[in-house]
Amino acid sequence: MSDKGYVQVYTGNGKGKTTAAIGLAIRALGAGKRVLILQFMKTKVYSEHNILPHISPNLTLETMGKPFFVVKEGTMTAEELAKWGDDIVVFPPGKPPQEYVAVAKQGVDRAKAAVSSGEYDLVILDEINVAMFFELVSWEQVKDIINSKLERVELVLTGRGASPELIERADLVTEMREIKHYYNQGVEARLGIEN
Repeated sequence: MSDKGYVQVYTGNGKGKTTAAIGLAIRALGAGKRVLILQFMKTKVYSEHNILPHISPNLTLETMGKPFFVVKEGTMTAEELAKWGDDIVVFPPGKPPQEYVAVAKQGVDRAKAAVSSGEYDLVILDEINVAMFFELVSWEQVKDIINSKLERVELVLTGRGASPELIERADLVTEMREIKHYYNQGVEARLGIEN
């Protein structure tokens, strides 16, 4: 059995990217591995935050987010923006809010230290692909994380919109493709299922 760790990417517009990464974390914990889940652009409002910190001393869960969601100008309809109300920060392309960039930079620094420290066997960077899309994190920063990874560390990067460079660099890429979703029929995110 190989001790080599690979770079995995879970992307696409379908549901299940974070869920798949958490499933892999559970499997790794069951094998006695040490796991870090580092969530970009999220705060502790998701149901997994109620249970994951308590299931194993080998699991560390950290969030690197702000309380308001960010979106590039022109990427959401007026109706979608109205639905979010005051919980969203809209910014012009190429000019992301600097306080969000600063928080993401802390996440990048933490990720780089985690993959190179030997403290973890599996490091999951949840929603880092989205942080790249929103220009909070650059491809150069992500490439630096990958290049800093110890050979035995498994690294998982999640979120829709994975960049072509990341897809090329990864060892495994899984695309979650939406075929049908009840959101399209007006169903809101449900506690314990989507959040």
